This record gives sequence, C-alpha cells and structure tokens, in this order.
Amino acid sequence: MTTSAIIFLIGRIMFGGYFVMMGLNHFGNHKMLAGYAASKKIPMPSMAVYFSGVLIFLGGVGIIFGIHPVISLILIIAFLLPVSFLIHSYWKNSDPMAKMTDMTHFFKNLALIGAALMLIASF
Repeated sequence: MTTSAIIFLIGRIMFGGYFVMMGLNHFGNHKMLAGYAASKKIPMPSMAVYFSGVLIFLGGVGIIFGIHPVISLILIIAFLLPVSFLIHSYWKNSDPMAKMTDMTHFFKNLALIGAALMLIASF
C-alpha cells in the first residue's frame, strides 16, 4: 500500500467515522434532537431526526468501508444541505451566542459538503 493510499484510508476513516458517530448520536439523543428540530419548525421532527440519522450513519459506514462511496457521499450531502439552511440558519438569530454557534455549524457543513464533493470527484 502506498503512502498516499494509507493517508487516503486514514482520511476516509476519520471523515466517515464523524458521520457514523453523528448518526449514532441521532438515535441516542433522539428526544433532545427532535425537540431542537421542532424548535426550528422542522415538519415531523421525530421522523426527521431518525431519517437524518439513517442518512449519515449509512453514508459514514459506506465511506469507511468503501461501499458504494459515491452513493454514500450523496447521502451525506443530502443530509448536510437542508440541515445547513433549515437548522443552522444563523441569519435568523438575534441572540449573538446562538448566531455565532449556528454560523460556525453552517460554515462547517459547507466545508464538509466541499470535502464530500472532492471525494466524489476522486471515485
């Protein structure tokens, strides 16, 4: 295995592992996340949290193990795009702390979308 292949594998494990952990968090902290989604006016918040948890969990597992990597990355993008604009819409916050937190998450999600797009181009 070449050095670049090892580095790529490590990156895949770290990138995919992040989404696996966040997916598990959606199941383990479902009630809290559903309440947060409801506060953001997300329709059917409980179902939305379960559905989004499945998206990112499966996407993360697929990236780690190289199972349908393009489809796995599309699942992650399908999660990140709406969440960025519906949950982390920092421009709607008047509270400076909440605005800063949502802005950080919004731009982190955009960076993750960029990374997912670059990974798609590599397959």
